[in-house]
Amino acid sequence: MSEFARRACAAARRPLGVLGALALAVVASGHVGSPDVYFQGKAGPYDVGVTIRPPGVVPGLADITIHVPSADARRVSVRPVFWQTSLAGAPRADEARAVPGEAGLYSAQLWLMTAGSYSVHVTVEGARGSGTAFVPLNSIATQRLGMQPATAGVLLGLGAFLVIGLLSIVGAGAREGSLEPGASPDPRRRRKARIVTTVFAGILVLELTAGKAWWGLEDAAYRRSMARPLRVSASTRSEGGHAVIRVALDDPSWVGGRTTPLVPDHGKMMHLFLIRAPGLDGFAHLHPRRVDPTTFEATLPPLPAGSYRLYGDVVHASGYARTVTDTVEISAGGLSGAAPSDSDDSWLAPAAAPAEPRSGQDGSVRQLAGGGSMTWERGAEAPRAGRPASLRFVVRDVNGQAAVLEPYMSMRGHAAVTRDDGAVFVHLHPMGTISTASQRTFEERARGDTTAAAITAALARPSRDGEHATHGGEPGIVTFPYAFPSPGRYRLWVQVKRAGVVETGQFDVTVGDSIRTGARSGT
Repeated sequence: MSEFARRACAAARRPLGVLGALALAVVASGHVGSPDVYFQGKAGPYDVGVTIRPPGVVPGLADITIHVPSADARRVSVRPVFWQTSLAGAPRADEARAVPGEAGLYSAQLWLMTAGSYSVHVTVEGARGSGTAFVPLNSIATQRLGMQPATAGVLLGLGAFLVIGLLSIVGAGAREGSLEPGASPDPRRRRKARIVTTVFAGILVLELTAGKAWWGLEDAAYRRSMARPLRVSASTRSEGGHAVIRVALDDPSWVGGRTTPLVPDHGKMMHLFLIRAPGLDGFAHLHPRRVDPTTFEATLPPLPAGSYRLYGDVVHASGYARTVTDTVEISAGGLSGAAPSDSDDSWLAPAAAPAEPRSGQDGSVRQLAGGGSMTWERGAEAPRAGRPASLRFVVRDVNGQAAVLEPYMSMRGHAAVTRDDGAVFVHLHPMGTISTASQRTFEERARGDTTAAAITAALARPSRDGEHATHGGEPGIVTFPYAFPSPGRYRLWVQVKRAGVVETGQFDVTVGDSIRTGARSGT
């Protein structure tokens, strides 16, 4: 991770809740159990590092930090643009505040008023002009905030006091409102006051009952708006002597037309990850072919038999990125001479996994199948939850020299990160956690192209994605901006391409609690 991204993440961190309980809810947004957005790229001529922590409730405030290392930057502003509105319909940009004592570091908060796909426009102005970075963001409710018992008790007491007081005022008015000063109410007036008070009490009960019913309806509507896992079904079959995996998006929202069409990301309609559980000793990164609008199929590589966690990354024409999940049983077998479904498919099985570290090395160095090695430069500080991690990897050839890395799906590298219990999964790029298709979708929308057909056509055209392939600059080095969201044991698969072949380095790490000291990384 670059220095400016590290500082931006560090400044934005805050105490994390128990994410495990939210894992299923977060499945409906991009990634699983890792809702924060990390972006590292360009805003015109300026390098920027952006971290966004979306709210757990919607409407809510998103916390944003931006680091601009350029000394000539003078002003930074942020603006949320909802996918269904144009720039003309979006709120005005808010100026980000400079963080005292931190050169080039800015912070801001933005209201996200509705659920759906947003683009945060980060604009930097300075001596070299101005530039804007588009950072896609899923706005989605993952929490329902309850009321503390003490607060409920206080409010109940105050409510009872107000009701009793109001009834007393109504009764006194009916009983004594028209009396002469000093006169006492007669029995008829007292009886009238009791009747009026009883009737008014009934009206209050009806109003309170209606209010409770209204609140219940509002609460039910909010519950329905909360993130939930979309139903998918995965299965395998034998075809022509090889195994095929089928992924069907059979949730009613898919087949009922309540979602916008899918668009390609890095030229692929779906990025499918298979991880053998519980040992995490089988891994595949596949790109299924689309056989109909909601069904994808891919030829399985030679993975070991067992139960696999399935994660499928897709992007909608609205810019909304999501990860669908399922589990699937895979029998022994594989390609058996059949060609992969896609030339960019890659996998790592136990027999092909990197050898254990040589004597004098630790788990931060892995030997690659094509020769050479991949080293994870972890840094001196052990990783902790919610704090920026040093995800910097150095690839060397058989002679120990910096390897020549080729673009792998328009990127210098890809990484998949999962916690051992499957509650966290994220697909990383050198530019961060965002989908490039989502980013380009919002760029096209900013130019006025808003139809799904126009977005799909634009994504099919050559773009500046190629510059992401060399993002980071240094030969043989690939970095990923990220912070592990929760404590636990994690496995990382880092993928690069050399001489036309995709190679995968596998690494393990134990992430400590952010409030503990002395956390140690594992191998």
